Amino acid sequence: MAISTANHPVTLWQQYFALCKLKVVALILFTAFVGMLLASQGIPDLEKMFWGLIGIGLAASSAAAINHIIDQRIDRIMMRTCRRPLAMGMLTTLQASSFAFAIGITSMAILIYFVNSLTAILTFASLIGYAVIYTVFLKYNTPQNIVWGGAAGAMPPLLGWCAITGEVSLESIFLFLIIFIWTPPHFWALAIHRKKEYEQAKIPMLPVTHGIPHTKLQILLYTLVLFVVSLLPYFFGFNQLLYLLVATLLNIGFVYHAWSLYRSDHTKLAMKTFRYSITYLIILFAFLLLDHFLL
Repeated sequence: MAISTANHPVTLWQQYFALCKLKVVALILFTAFVGMLLASQGIPDLEKMFWGLIGIGLAASSAAAINHIIDQRIDRIMMRTCRRPLAMGMLTTLQASSFAFAIGITSMAILIYFVNSLTAILTFASLIGYAVIYTVFLKYNTPQNIVWGGAAGAMPPLLGWCAITGEVSLESIFLFLIIFIWTPPHFWALAIHRKKEYEQAKIPMLPVTHGIPHTKLQILLYTLVLFVVSLLPYFFGFNQLLYLLVATLLNIGFVYHAWSLYRSDHTKLAMKTFRYSITYLIILFAFLLLDHFLL
């Protein structure tokens, strides 16, 4: 079945894939993959790794689909989201709900049967944290929504670690903390750029409730905290000099972007800071791996 758009026909399955937010899921799987490898001293259990990534990916996709269902009203208003399947009427709420339920149940079955129960429990908690606690309650009721909602998004490396070891360790908690502290400056930079859209949708993002100058200050402060938190794996003896050097350089770059944004009288640097934050996280986790296996 194909559904016509203004530009070209789009298949029904393409719409279901769009519900999954595949770019976000790819970043989630990357950090989960890093957590799995860091949990292994040599070659990890490839079967657990494979099924762990499938289960975590399906759970993240289910949470994303639920987010589409709940946010379809505001998605129609915001330019960034107005072409999503539910916002455009290409899928019904029943279709999206059935899809989210099916892949969510499948993810839990895979994790319980092929990985371990603790990973399944923590993954389910992350799904509920993002799809329900964040999307239903936090997003519409507090300007700190992205701070506390970010806890669910910070879970993937910890989930990856747990998938291999069956436990949660101090090192996996450090991985969680890095993404938890990284999320607010990352997302608030985007929120500055999209401030008018959030105002129109009546979502109390920090730039809407407290203004852009205050948000810029919070971005800078969180970036400074991130500088310290991201070095904890080295100071606790989990990583070596290569990671320390790269993490320091990356953090100097992030602080530079945050400081430039804070000192600027306009918001043009917000998206530049947002894009740098993505590069920062990818390179940081890549060097966590390189440091772990090469030194």
